[in-house]
Amino acid sequence: MLRRFLARRSALAGMVVVVLLFVLAFAGPFLTHWSYSDIDYTALRSAPSAEHWFGTNRIGQDVFAQTVRGLQKSLLIGLLVGLVATVLAAAVGAGAGYFGGWTDRSLMFLVDLLLVFPSFLIIAIVAPRLRATGWLAFVGLLTLFAWMITARVVRSMTLSLREREFVRAAQYMGVHPARIIVRHILPNIASFLIIDATIAVGGAVMSETALSYFGFGVQSPDVSLGTLIADNTGAAVTYPWMFFFAAGLLVVFVLAVNLIGDGLRDAFDPTARKARS
Repeated sequence: MLRRFLARRSALAGMVVVVLLFVLAFAGPFLTHWSYSDIDYTALRSAPSAEHWFGTNRIGQDVFAQTVRGLQKSLLIGLLVGLVATVLAAAVGAGAGYFGGWTDRSLMFLVDLLLVFPSFLIIAIVAPRLRATGWLAFVGLLTLFAWMITARVVRSMTLSLREREFVRAAQYMGVHPARIIVRHILPNIASFLIIDATIAVGGAVMSETALSYFGFGVQSPDVSLGTLIADNTGAAVTYPWMFFFAAGLLVVFVLAVNLIGDGLRDAFDPTARKARS
């Protein structure tokens, strides 16, 4: 599988880009003496220069420092949401599919209930009331509405796997159900979970950006790619450096994640590429 993944140049390029973006996000603040909250009153809306690599915004804040800070926050949120949502979906879906009966009905009722709720509206209403708790509460809200579809797919796959001979043999040997799920069910759907988690990170970054753009996500004085894009949309034409660096990094990251997802899908399932061809 690793050989097939490395053979996909687009997937490899996407992986390199994502690694470079993480390096930029977490090493970038150490490359400049400007903090994302510092203000240079002598350079208001100045163009990129040796002093300010990405220029400054309308109040003199360094755009490079703000962009790497926003990228760091968006990547952290996306990574946490994608990881936690995938783990939650795997636990709920595998539990519902394996145990069946009232457990299945109860968990699927919860999934259907959450799918009915308008997630964007609920987050928009609840998020402002959680500002004092910080951005981790925002991660929890995004995670709450990001796992249901994956859980349904995992349930369907588990329903098929629980009838396989190796699962039946483990049951007859008296192996605990939790151990069967962890040792026999989840490893057989790991390829789907890995691909889904990869794509979920990109989706979470997009969701965070959209909510922050409308003022429901990361709150000032902290920044994310969404807040930077929202604050500087009006200056996209007159002062493009204030807008396009953050917007460009967002587009590059989402495209790179999608390329990685395609590469992982082809690596785990070689017939998928032939079918698309």
